[in-house]
Amino acid sequence: MVPKKESAKVLRCPTCGMLVSKKDEDFPFCSDRCRKIDLGKWAMGVYRISSPVLDPEVLEDLGGLAGGQDKDAHRE
Repeated sequence: MVPKKESAKVLRCPTCGMLVSKKDEDFPFCSDRCRKIDLGKWAMGVYRISSPVLDPEVLEDLGGLAGGQDKDAHRE
């Protein structure tokens, strides 16, 4: 079997579509500007994670963070 050559991965910036490589400073974005535009879209709710969390361990951890256990402690 012939070993595969490791080629430089070149992808497109998800914001503007310019070509970027893994070695670029702002990878996977082409610039800090595109990185901030993407962050703004997350903050405004344009992007969402569509599937619900079904892992019981993760749900337990999230329940503890939501303050479910602390509510009873404050009702003394």
